[in-house]
Amino acid sequence: MLQPRTSVLIIDDEAPLRKALRTSLVASGFSVEEARTGEEAVDAVRQRRFELVLLDINMPGMSGFEACQQIRAASPQTGIVMVTVKDFEEDKIRALEAGADDYVSKPFRLGELTARLRAVLRRTQPQEGTERVRAGDLEIHFTNRILWRNGEQIHLSPKEFDLLAYMMKHIGAPLPHAKLLHAIWGPEYGGELEYLRTYIRGLRKKIEKDPAEPQYILTEPWLGYRFTNPADPDTPAASPAGE
Repeated sequence: MLQPRTSVLIIDDEAPLRKALRTSLVASGFSVEEARTGEEAVDAVRQRRFELVLLDINMPGMSGFEACQQIRAASPQTGIVMVTVKDFEEDKIRALEAGADDYVSKPFRLGELTARLRAVLRRTQPQEGTERVRAGDLEIHFTNRILWRNGEQIHLSPKEFDLLAYMMKHIGAPLPHAKLLHAIWGPEYGGELEYLRTYIRGLRKKIEKDPAEPQYILTEPWLGYRFTNPADPDTPAASPAGE
């Protein structure tokens, strides 16, 4: 029995780009619908459920950010990937703050786009409570607060464990500096970037084969970090270190 195709709503005001994306995504196994504006997209999401939304950041009328906020409010479980401009890091931060699950920067390759979409889909699907997560050579047990690497237990300080556990629970997701600081150290934290970088450096020394060329904790320039599974073929790419 054939599995139903994953539904994607493409939102972009450029018809040729929508057509190219539709052709590529359908060939990759997705079911695709289109919207020309943010207003059309919000109406479509209110009428039916989409598993994924691909939303351009720059559109006439309702902005991509506003459309993202309204789509998120109308459909909390839908995965949203925003298309941003490569050199505008502030747009990436605003996209995540508006409710996007991830972003892809123009120009992008189809392989990168489908990897982002599939990774977001996995994160947004309802899952049973998970006690353990495996990624590459790592295995973490959240309840017992234990980390193994290649079957050997790795000692982590309480804050190191909290930080790594949070990142592994959000595997594949871009995590801004402020979000990590709020989640691990509390709402009064947000600007202590060197504090966070110190812990990231410490974690990389303990879990990476080569901390200078990390495979697990990747840097999202000017934004934050992304925990990835090097054994996952759909792992989104990011800058390896940088901070």
